[in-house]
Amino acid sequence: MNIPNLVTYLRILLIPFLVLIFYLPFKGNNIVCASIFILAAITDWLDGFLARILSQTSRLGAFLDPVADKLIIVVALVLLVGEKNLPFLAIPAAVIVCREIVISALREWMAEVGKRASVAVSFMGKVKTTVQMIAVIILLAYQPTTTGLWLGVLGYLLLYVAAILTIWSMLIYLKAAWSDLTFAHK
Repeated sequence: MNIPNLVTYLRILLIPFLVLIFYLPFKGNNIVCASIFILAAITDWLDGFLARILSQTSRLGAFLDPVADKLIIVVALVLLVGEKNLPFLAIPAAVIVCREIVISALREWMAEVGKRASVAVSFMGKVKTTVQMIAVIILLAYQPTTTGLWLGVLGYLLLYVAAILTIWSMLIYLKAAWSDLTFAHK
């Protein structure tokens, strides 16, 4: 056990609190949820930073970090899609969740054939994740009666941009792995 892995575990432990606060009926729960998600986003950056500067990278950390990322994003998207005040989120949420499943399976496949590095996290993947996290934070904070329509519109737009970037980054990963995927089919 090392410090970066503890930070990653913290991100996973934040998930039940996010869900609980989301459903508790108190004024400002949306701001608390957005704050929990911000803390999770910070830990996403912090665990990698600490692993590098403390020279504490590990195989467990390399496995847990993307799992923690996917868990909190998917849970937040499920919460938001279930919110009746936020129609039309199912489309970008479904695109994002499906992409995560496809890329996870692709990375597992590429690891099987010894080419995991060819589908390592790309710059486009990092941009996608950043836009996605900002969109989720905004949508968690959004409260139609108190925050104003502009915040909801901004959150929607950013989530749709994240969905487009999601498809784009998935295509980049698939292109990088295409020869290995088509070779396996023969």
